[in-house]
Amino acid sequence: MSNDTQLGVGLYIDAANIQYNGGWGMAYDVLREFACRDGGIPLRLNSYVTFDAERARRDHGYRHGVERFHNAIRDMGFKVIVKEVKRYRDDAGNTFAKANADLDMAVDALMQSDALGRVVLATGDGDFVRVVQALQNKGCRVEVIAFDNVSAALRREVDFYLSGFLIPNLLPSREGPDSPAWGGKGSVVRGVCYHFNRDGGFGFVRYLKRADGKLWITDTRRDDSPYASAFFSMADVDDGVSPDQIQRQDTVLEFRLGESQAKEGELQAFQVSLAQGVERVRGAAPQGRGQPNTNRGEGRPPRGNQAAAGEQPREDEPNGNMVVDVPADEEELPEVDGNRVEPAGTQ
Repeated sequence: MSNDTQLGVGLYIDAANIQYNGGWGMAYDVLREFACRDGGIPLRLNSYVTFDAERARRDHGYRHGVERFHNAIRDMGFKVIVKEVKRYRDDAGNTFAKANADLDMAVDALMQSDALGRVVLATGDGDFVRVVQALQNKGCRVEVIAFDNVSAALRREVDFYLSGFLIPNLLPSREGPDSPAWGGKGSVVRGVCYHFNRDGGFGFVRYLKRADGKLWITDTRRDDSPYASAFFSMADVDDGVSPDQIQRQDTVLEFRLGESQAKEGELQAFQVSLAQGVERVRGAAPQGRGQPNTNRGEGRPPRGNQAAAGEQPREDEPNGNMVVDVPADEEELPEVDGNRVEPAGTQ
């Protein structure tokens, strides 16, 4: 295929929305490869990030971390669009810090879409529904990648939605860099249940082996399918996961692959639990879905319009505008470790 016939791709990342909704530590290079799968040409790679100038003036560690993060993603070919944090005080005297890149991202995607055939939006914000419709009317295929608290209306409107939890190696392994490669025996992967026998207490999960141009071939019996499947028993499912949750199409499960105890030569899923983002505080115990994060102070409400983990978002509610009602010196800040974002001050 010649360059003249290859698909022009635009990737637009709402960094705050992704980081605060399950995508902490996302690998930008992996996302770029996924967006440009099947020979796509990256014409626009935009990341919309936040920057607290007031804090940077007094916190050299923060400033250094942000600079490293921005430089790292620039080195991967991304244009970094910076939105400065602004502070507001309500009638009760509470101070709020807010940085909202939605408008910038929407305008850029629309204005740059004439040269694009595929537009990939990394956000779960329902405010982008009308943007998706406008892009589609201009002839673009629109895809969305997000993690938690994804607008149901946005999922329905796009041409293709895929949970970021399902993309191989998009998030770092909780077991560290020396863990088995994704899809191999002993590896921890994420997938969805496509068949469940409630009475028999077993089912089958499907997971991606690779991300290519044939994501529509979900039948794992086909040799050209990028998916594989594994048997699981309810005896290997975490007590906090209900049968109703397993059967939901939008439930992403995390599990360890091992030798099947039911059929020789096949794989089985063990230690099955609900997928969740990597814990932001290095060395802290992971939090379960639906539980408050106690590692960063008690009683702190979710950031932005983020619902509690595991809670279904309201269809009319935008997500991830990074509204923070905590003092500036307690805000969580991005720092880079390789190609992945890490919390500042934890190294």
